[in-house]
Amino acid sequence: MSNKIGKDKKVLVLDLDGTLTNSQKEITDKTLEAVFRMQEHGHKVVIATGRPTPGALPIAKKLKLEKFGGFIASFNGGQITDCGSGEVIYQQTLPKDIVPELFKLAEELNIGFISYDKTGIIAADRPDKYIDLEARINHLPVSYKKNIAEYIDFPLNKCLGTAEPEVAPEKEQAFIEKFGDRINVSRSEPFFIEITPNGIDKAASLEHLCEIIGSSRENMIACGDGFNDISMIKYAGVGVAMANAQEEVKAAADYITVSNDEDGVAKVIYEMILKEDL
Repeated sequence: MSNKIGKDKKVLVLDLDGTLTNSQKEITDKTLEAVFRMQEHGHKVVIATGRPTPGALPIAKKLKLEKFGGFIASFNGGQITDCGSGEVIYQQTLPKDIVPELFKLAEELNIGFISYDKTGIIAADRPDKYIDLEARINHLPVSYKKNIAEYIDFPLNKCLGTAEPEVAPEKEQAFIEKFGDRINVSRSEPFFIEITPNGIDKAASLEHLCEIIGSSRENMIACGDGFNDISMIKYAGVGVAMANAQEEVKAAADYITVSNDEDGVAKVIYEMILKEDL
């Protein structure tokens, strides 16, 4: 199957948690039906998430992205997978030399800090409730490594820091001050600090995807609710914030739909793509 898209077709980019899924982390039948219908009309769906690829695959299968030739932009944009072929078509990784420094700073800041290998989540010996939440969201096991910097001898797409929401901004700033433009730092949730390669965010990966599939940002609609969605909401021809989004996200959007518990994504599909009433 060619991954090229018709010039008159839309590309719908969807964040997962708080956007496509409701508060119970489920996709409603109404939203699922809307996603199927738009794909049957030749439009493309892209999952854009901070989740690792294995954590996004079950949802991609539920959306039938393999059948319709959709894509997963995982690790906050660090990797793009063509669901039709199963191939990784774009990838950026963290500089190997700074990985031990990242874990060292996390230890000094007394925060949780994880990354991912082929089998699941890997963490330093510091379990917390937010690491447990990341594991549950992605349905991935957690493996604790006492000498994690020595264990990691493979490229990393992303690291994730965890901290209480009231202190997360200052912890985030500590990474920015120490590493500057060597990495990209953002928050996907008030308690998640995303560490990705410099120049990588959801917008950057979507720009590469547009080149690959022969589309344009003008034909792209991006829906999100979190801080790490702001770049793609600004990049897309139409940027959509959920009603449950952070205020900064709403300020960046062209349009605010109803919440993730009210089928906000389905509303966007019917109004902006299918041109029908919900």
